[in-house]
This record gives sequence, C-alpha cells and structure tokens, in this order.
Amino acid sequence: MLTLITVLASLVALNTANTTMVLDVPVGSEVRSVYYGVILSEKETGMLESYPSQVTYPCYGISGTAETAFAAVHHDGNQSVVLQTVGYTVTPWDGGELLCIECKDPVYPMTLKMYYKTFFAEDMIETWTETVNQGRKPLTLTRFDSGHLPVRVDDVWISTMYGNWANEARVNHEPLSRGIKVIRNLDGARNSQLSHAEVMISLDGRPREDTGRVIGAALCWGGNYELRFQTGETDFHHFFAGILPEHDNVRLAKGESFATPHLALSFSPDGLSGVSRNFHRWGRKYMLRHGDTERRILLNSWEGVYFDVNEAGMVQMMDDIASMGGELFVMDDGWFGDKYPRNNDHSSLGDWTVDRRKLPGGVAPLVQAATERGIKFGIWIEPEMTNTISELYEKHPDWIIKVPGREIVPSRGGTQVVLDLSKPEVQDFEFGIIDGIMKENPDIAYIKWDSNANIFAAHSNIAYWQGFYKLVERVRAAYPDITIQDCASGGGRVNWGVLPWFDEFWTSDNTDALQRIYLQWGTSYFFPAIAMACHISATPNHTVYRTTSLKYRIDVAMSGRLGMEIQPANMTEAEKELCRKAIAQYKEIRPVVQFGDIHRLVSPYDDKGYASMMYTSESLDEAVVYWWKIRNMHDEHLPRLRMAGLDPDRLYRVTELNRIDLKPLAFEGQCFTGRFLMESGLEIPLTNKPAKPERTDWSSRVLRLVAE
Repeated sequence: MLTLITVLASLVALNTANTTMVLDVPVGSEVRSVYYGVILSEKETGMLESYPSQVTYPCYGISGTAETAFAAVHHDGNQSVVLQTVGYTVTPWDGGELLCIECKDPVYPMTLKMYYKTFFAEDMIETWTETVNQGRKPLTLTRFDSGHLPVRVDDVWISTMYGNWANEARVNHEPLSRGIKVIRNLDGARNSQLSHAEVMISLDGRPREDTGRVIGAALCWGGNYELRFQTGETDFHHFFAGILPEHDNVRLAKGESFATPHLALSFSPDGLSGVSRNFHRWGRKYMLRHGDTERRILLNSWEGVYFDVNEAGMVQMMDDIASMGGELFVMDDGWFGDKYPRNNDHSSLGDWTVDRRKLPGGVAPLVQAATERGIKFGIWIEPEMTNTISELYEKHPDWIIKVPGREIVPSRGGTQVVLDLSKPEVQDFEFGIIDGIMKENPDIAYIKWDSNANIFAAHSNIAYWQGFYKLVERVRAAYPDITIQDCASGGGRVNWGVLPWFDEFWTSDNTDALQRIYLQWGTSYFFPAIAMACHISATPNHTVYRTTSLKYRIDVAMSGRLGMEIQPANMTEAEKELCRKAIAQYKEIRPVVQFGDIHRLVSPYDDKGYASMMYTSESLDEAVVYWWKIRNMHDEHLPRLRMAGLDPDRLYRVTELNRIDLKPLAFEGQCFTGRFLMESGLEIPLTNKPAKPERTDWSSRVLRLVAE
C-alpha cells in the first residue's frame, strides 16, 4: 500500500489505490490545495512544488471578495478569522489513514482542525472540520462548510440531480461558467426530494459514462445543505459544500466544539460510471447498514390495499408472495389508531396502538402467519410525525415544532406536523415506539420508516438532526440486525448522511416503469443497487396512469432490489407465473446486481430510443445487462448494444431472462468474447414478440452473461 507521504517539507500527499490529493501544509501559514487526480509517484508529487495552489479552507474577513468556507463572530463582534497551521498528525486505520491538520487563529482563542480520511481500496476521501472555542467568552459560527475544492478552469461540466415528489433524481448536465451556482435544501426533514447533496464534476467537457476525468462529491448530512460553485476572476472554479447556515448559526461556549458533516470525494479517469463504482463500493462496505448482506424480495401492501388493512387481506397477500417465491411481506400504513382510526392521512400518527377493529388479534398473528409460510414480516411506521387529530397531540401539543405565538402550519392532509426531535423526551417517545413494537413482536424482520412532511416552522435544523442521529443510533444499538428502509414521501432521504442507520431506501413513490428508468438512473450516480428498492406495480400505474407490460415492469424492477407493490389477488395466474419465474431468476443474479460494478451504457437522457446499463461481478465471471426501449416509433433504427467492464479475453455465454417471445433471441445460448461484446456488441430486436394477443408497444430485455 502506498501510504501518505510528506515531500519537500510542506507538501503532503494523500494516496488511495488510484488517486492522489496533495496539500501544502506550511507551519505558520494557511493550508493550500495543490492537486487532486490520478495517482502520482513520490517523484511526481515533488514536481508540484511550483504548481498553482488555492487556500484549502478560506475564511471570511481577510480574503476579500472571494467566497468563503468559514465565518465566525468573536465575542467582541470581530468577524474576521485567520487560520494558521500549527502542525498535523497521521493515524492509520484498517481501510486507510486519517490526516488531522490543526490550525489556530493568531489573535483569538479558537482552533480549527481539518480532517482527511482515506479509503484506500475504494479511492475515496472524506473531509470535515472541527472548531473548538478555547476562550472564556462565546464564539458564534455563521458559516461552517465541510470542505472546499478548487477546480482548474477548463471545459468543466457539472451533473446534478433535481426533481419533486414522484419525480426524484432527474439528471441535469451543464457547463460551469462565470458567477455562482447554488444548490440547496430548505425542507428541513427531507433533503433529496427537490435536489440532491451530491454532484459530479466532469473535467474534460460534456460528461461521459466510461471516459473522462470526473470528481464526485457527496455531503453526508440529512438536513438542510448548500452546495456552491463560484467562478470569478481567478483560474479556478471553487466548490463549497456544507450545512445551510442561513437560519442556523452555531454558538460555542467555553470549551465547546462543533464538527461538520463529512464531505465524501472520489476521482476517476473512467467517467461518471467510474466514480459511481467507487461510491457504491465505499457505500456498501462502510456506510450502508448490512451492505454485505443480500436483500430479501418483498411484497409491500401500500399500492395493493392502501389504508384498507385487515387480517384476512394481509394473510391473503402473504399467501400470494410466498407462492411466488418472495421472502418478506410488509404491512404498510393503516394498521393503527384507537380513538382516531387511521383510515386516511388526516389523523392518528403518534397513536401507535393496533386498531383492533382491523386486526382483532393484533400484529402477532400476522407475524406468526408469515413464519408459517416461510417468509418474514415487516411493518410501516412514521415515528417523527403526528397529526393534530391524534391522542398524542391532545396530550403533548408542546412536542411539535411550532413558532411561539404563531398558528400551526400543518402539512399532509392538513393536519400532519413534525415532532421536535431536539427534545430528549421526544427522542425517548420515538424510541419507545420501535422498542414497544419489537418487544411485542420480536420476529419482525423489517421496518419501513417513513417521513411525509417538511419542517415549515422556524427551527434549528441542526438541533433536529442531532436529535435524529441520537435516536437512530439508539435504535440500532438495541436492534442491530433488523432491516430498516429509509422512506420519506418516496425518495426524500436518499442521502449518505442518513443511510448508515438504514439498509435501503424507497427510491420514489412513483412505481411507473418508464419513469423509474430515469429515477433509478440518476439515483445510481451515488447509490448502489442493493439499497435501491424497485417494485413491480399494477397497471395502469397509480401515479401516472400509464399502462405498461408486466415484463417491462419486471425488467425495470430487477435492476435494483426487487420487490412488489401490487395486490396479487387482482393478477391473473399467468401474470403470477411470470412473476414467479422472474423472482426465481432474480435470486440467481442477485449477487451480481446487489454487489456488482455498475456500467451505465446508454442514458435515457440521450434520446436514442432506449436505455441500457449492466452490472459485472468483481471477478468478471458474470454480468447482467438491462435494455429498455423508452419510445415506440415506426421505422426506428436503434444502435447496436455495446457492453462494458468485461474481461476482453474470456468467453461469455448469453442467456435471456424473463423471456416472453415465442422464439429465442438469435444469439441465445451462444458464446462471445468480452472484447466482441464491448467493441461490436449485440443486435437487440426492437420489439418483444409473444403470441399476438399478448403483444404490446413495450419492449425490454435482461441478459445474463456467464463466463465459460
């Protein structure tokens, strides 16, 4: 392992397997960023001595008109900060090294430490800061970014994600130009519904999937954030990322400290997909809960019955998913409420008592029924919320987030409000919800944790999320093995600041197969398939009312963590049989999909008429290829499908999964070299051709490649 080295007195190089970051750390002066890119030798690092550099963590008050990463107000009202390097330490850990650079203000009693943590095999670096008030009087932090990265001006593009409910993670590519580009979140409780705290920075022009130098950055924070790109009169773009400070200053008393969230960075010369592979490996190994464990195939009750939960209906759905080879059943919203039954979204949150009118025996008989059918049982909760129509609100109206002297501003259903997690008693209550459910039903294997409202009222977002982290840490300490899904009005909390306590996320409430291709495409930029819940749903779709073929819906859902969001009682036996076969085949490819390396081949945003992506196993002995036609026009001529990431010299046998065509593909069962598949590719028929009565305008393919 090439470890962290010091060259030419003050140059410090942080190395991973394939990348190098170089900092200039001169004692008595500011830390400066010199280089971040492909790995350099010690000799090459020394060649950077005369390289142009930029201040690593610029502070307000001295640096003039440039954007800054840090600002504070001292006890006497002085708003200037100067950081001079005192020294640094290097500490090894199992996956890399931790660099800590200590800086002090020469006039005021404050210390700021910059941290850089390398993940050697994954080509990742996390950076963050910690500020300590060493004076007797208070220090107020007014800006506290996690990190700043200068990028040399050239043909630089950024790829960001935007959207809304049921339209999350849409991708936007744009060149960086003069001025300031700001991406931020103000929701409070959900931070990835409208925009994402992750960005790709392409250094060689318009972003490409498999070539070009790319830097990926992800702020690991669940609350409000701000990403800023500033380009002015210098030769550098300046990227800043951190907690949104606009309404949330941090006041430090004597001896108190404040650490920012981590900013994860990765560089790859292999395009967007190269950076994605780094983030996925790092995420599975170090961030995601149980990232090395296969995820179960499940049926969730929501789109099947909505609030119409009852014991007989739940057992029927369990019978169906078990008969199709599923492994888990999840009872969604609608199972609770005594004084106020949960029959719609207007009431009952916080009243986590089983509605005995719907479930006379409680939850226990359902857990037992699942066990008898050889599957696991899961349940939905929304612990952070309550309704103004609830027993909880009647008892504790002071527990909600509300501006004193102002009227309540409710959310969903006109009654939903957010509990104040900055209060220890609220944290105790919310932990008690989960603890009570689990103690009564210890065989529950899965919790769907939802959050369906934003924080309207003025409130410390930092305090809320500090309380949230205390809560989930406590839950995980008590129940380390249970699977917990992160859900927030769909994909509202798809963020590495939340996922360390969760196993997966609900990608979107929109289960339409066509739109899911776009949603899942953008989500895959930073998040692995093992965490991405992708469900087969009914048609017409419940969100967009589009009618798609069952095969198409299956083929899209099989590209992530496969599940179902449907009422099986409304399916024909032929449809159930198709799902049964698909589930069996997914179990065979599940290790490749959930633990493999992603290669995005043809983007749905490129308007080529189809989209395609694939996963390869670490050993390159197996791959799974997805091909989805995204429009249907007469006289189309689609490009040949060229693959990526294969061993060029090995032979791969090709088999189609989920086949519905009367005749097999022309290349079914044939062997091709990896080189042929990557350079020439395969001709994919434009349409599926089952029996004529079953033909639709939807076409898709899933190909399994196994090395001979």
